[in-house]
Amino acid sequence: MSRVSVSGGAADLVRRLTGLHGPVMFHQSGGCCDGSAPMCFPDGEFRLGGSDVHLGDIDVGLERPVPVWMSAAQFAYWRHTHLTIDVVPGRGAGFSLEAPEGVRFLIRSRLMTDSEYAEDQSVGPT
Repeated sequence: MSRVSVSGGAADLVRRLTGLHGPVMFHQSGGCCDGSAPMCFPDGEFRLGGSDVHLGDIDVGLERPVPVWMSAAQFAYWRHTHLTIDVVPGRGAGFSLEAPEGVRFLIRSRLMTDSEYAEDQSVGPT
């Protein structure tokens, strides 16, 4: 069980962005300028800290999976949710790699089942 997954359209876009920019990563925005959007960066360009939680990796069919991160403070609110990174037409966040593509990443969420939540207690701050 993974806390995070990716839609087919978003996986296609991640592969295209990786071809242009090299390996990428996601950090789930906490809701400042662009709302709660998954932001895509060249891997390592977004500075992670001790207060960031690794939600998991998404497999988009590349050499290595794509890591997905979120701040611990935001994770405290979202710890019961499964997140799916999707893509829709529209203007993306100015800092996220998809911005010039005419699309934007977004998060679709659902509550985890009791068994999923019990299985995935290893994620998050201790």
